[in-house]
Amino acid sequence: MRASTDVQGRTARVEYLMPQGSAAPRLARRLTRSFLAGHGGCPVADAELVVSELVTNATRASGGCCRMSLRIDADEVTVAVHDDGPGLPRQRTASQSAESGRGITLVRALARHWSVEPHPQGGKTVRAVLAAC
Repeated sequence: MRASTDVQGRTARVEYLMPQGSAAPRLARRLTRSFLAGHGGCPVADAELVVSELVTNATRASGGCCRMSLRIDADEVTVAVHDDGPGLPRQRTASQSAESGRGITLVRALARHWSVEPHPQGGKTVRAVLAAC
């Protein structure tokens, strides 16, 4: 974990190396809840859902670990998840009976905006920005 806060305490940032496997999304939600509670961030439920979806996608895509960073400013919470897996996330149309396939749709619905930044050396960073109180 790496953490930083600006001199005036208006911006805080933390980065975590997430473990492999199915425990990663649950840990990501817990870390997000703690970080936002400690810095007065309001969209805790939305941020928890976004990190859960992005970390799930990253661990499935890479088959390994991913990095998650959280940043809170006066009016925004930014979630970024980096993995080394090939391919980019895409929005899919899931049937009503499908058990997966709605993650990016949920991220798009909750975020002010979101982006995918492919890295030349492989992998990508998926970033979602949510409104803060």
